Amino acid sequence: MFVGIDGYRKGWVAIWLDEHKEPEITFLRTIDELFARPFRRAMIDIPIGLPESGYRSCDKEGREYLGQNWSRVFTGARRPLLSYKRREDAHTWAKAHDGKGVSCQLFCLMEKIKQVDDVITCERQKKLRETHPELAFQRLNGGRPLPKKRSPEGLNVRRQLLLKKGFSSIDELLARRIGEGAKADDVLDACVCAIVGKEASIANRFPRKPQEPDSKGLKMEIWF
Repeated sequence: MFVGIDGYRKGWVAIWLDEHKEPEITFLRTIDELFARPFRRAMIDIPIGLPESGYRSCDKEGREYLGQNWSRVFTGARRPLLSYKRREDAHTWAKAHDGKGVSCQLFCLMEKIKQVDDVITCERQKKLRETHPELAFQRLNGGRPLPKKRSPEGLNVRRQLLLKKGFSSIDELLARRIGEGAKADDVLDACVCAIVGKEASIANRFPRKPQEPDSKGLKMEIWF
């Protein structure tokens, strides 16, 4: 069983891949719920492995890979930021500590980053790894840039890429999100995360040259 996980407003969208069944979608309120079911490998769109300061090499290389769409990979996730409740305080600390501030987009992710950081261990990281949907979709698209994911064209291109990878029931999965609070791109992103989990042996990984583990011993890497 392979799982792809993407965050949404109320929690996490999880896509479960089993070679003997059609893909399944569930909606998790907390990441703890993931471990209530057995799985071989799960890929999640959230930073795992956090430096004390500076930027992660995997994020920098991810931005380079996306080229013109570099801004789709957020940078600046650092462990000390997890303790701040207000973006203003986090931004002040970050600027004073190493000169790199905290964007609104990044700070909005801090609650989910902390949620994962609280449960992840070096042992669990063997099965629960970080990925990034934009990197994965671009890989599936032959390395070519994709339109914005929430535009009609962007949604269609991603849907077509998933159909080519065997997601024949993608429209049914998208329909299941109605009433749950998840957007169409959340479901598509979770689907491609599941593909990365299934194809981990052939998927790409940043950084190309491993960075030192973080203070918890976690690897700072993005699979795609």
